[in-house]
Amino acid sequence: MPNKSHFNKGHIALNRMNRDDIKHKSHIDFAVPEKTKQALITADCLDVLKSLPDNSVQLILIDPPYNLDISVWDTFSNYIEWASSWIDEAYRVLSPNGSCAIFGGTQFQDIKSGDLIEIIYYTRHKTKFRLVNTVVWYYKNGMSAHRYFANRHEEIIWLTKTDKYYFDLDSVRIKFDEETMQLYLKDKRLNPENVAKGKNPTNVWEIGRLNGNSKERVGHPTQKPLEIVRRLVKALSYPGSFVLDFFAGSGTTGRVCIEEDRNCIMVDSDPKSKEFFASHMKLMNGLGIQKSYDLFDSLSGFMNDDGTLWPKVTQKRFAPCGA
Repeated sequence: MPNKSHFNKGHIALNRMNRDDIKHKSHIDFAVPEKTKQALITADCLDVLKSLPDNSVQLILIDPPYNLDISVWDTFSNYIEWASSWIDEAYRVLSPNGSCAIFGGTQFQDIKSGDLIEIIYYTRHKTKFRLVNTVVWYYKNGMSAHRYFANRHEEIIWLTKTDKYYFDLDSVRIKFDEETMQLYLKDKRLNPENVAKGKNPTNVWEIGRLNGNSKERVGHPTQKPLEIVRRLVKALSYPGSFVLDFFAGSGTTGRVCIEEDRNCIMVDSDPKSKEFFASHMKLMNGLGIQKSYDLFDSLSGFMNDDGTLWPKVTQKRFAPCGA
């Protein structure tokens, strides 16, 4: 029986464009930089956001506080009232072909608590953000519970300004094992090139949470795994582009951006973030990962004379949009 996707006009059009080497309207030409710029700024996120130019950031990747009262930075009297201020600024600084990915969960108790559903509602009714995907991050390890079903997943919402958002599916495809690949290559309905590249990871990602003894750990209580951040960075940004994380926490986003040749601006109100990030760099160096970058503690090293962000990307190479 044919798969329904084989009759999807958009899917058919993308396959035809890939076959005929026609660039999608969302394509980006880029050159991999020899050195990137990174910033880790200790400040209130709004102060930094308001100083960034319009349409300047390719990817906003944030894991905001969930308002669970685990620390002073995780306590708000009215969550969505607080969140709306940075959501509005995020929309302003995001580029027309950019993306905004927000980690969260659904723990709503009352107006004080707030959760990802509240953020979705606000972005849908109070902004012009478009919701492209909701990704379910599923993990097998977690805390036990007695008064409710134990949580084993969180969500990530993917928002954009327009339908011209950059998306590099090929960079995050999951390879088939040899037996499965040979079986799929016999199916004439499937594109052999896509089969060779691997499968779409779908919007359900099984990636384990970091255990207390994980080698990735740097000390932050809500640190996210490198693998999940890397998948978002690779799929939604390109080398040389700007990634913004204004709830930097442990600095995982910055580490991934260094490894994947992206420029990154990290902001966190907690001075300890610098210690966490330094631990990341030590772990990265211990793995033999050598990347050239400059690290700043303000935006001064990022601004051009005309008020734009450094660098103005040199466009040389086409990064195809995955089908």
